[in-house]
Amino acid sequence: MSNVIEELYYGNLEPQELTTEITPKLKKKLSELVKKEEELTAMLPEKEKELFANYVSAHNEFSSISNSDSFISGFRLGARFACDTFVKG
Repeated sequence: MSNVIEELYYGNLEPQELTTEITPKLKKKLSELVKKEEELTAMLPEKEKELFANYVSAHNEFSSISNSDSFISGFRLGARFACDTFVKG
């Protein structure tokens, strides 16, 4: 069995690259999101299109930070479970 910590240290494990295929449910929601964004953008005058693009960008940055925080919290919770499982308190 490989040592996960050692693999991570040597750069052989990159969690951000461990992706799974998009599920049909998620693919459908993404398609709906793209369609709605295209519809909304088509209805907006040029000035508002720029504002909306800036909003989308800010939302993406927020989501990225939020997802990172959730990953870290989940990882810490998993580590606590592992510690509780293998270490007597």
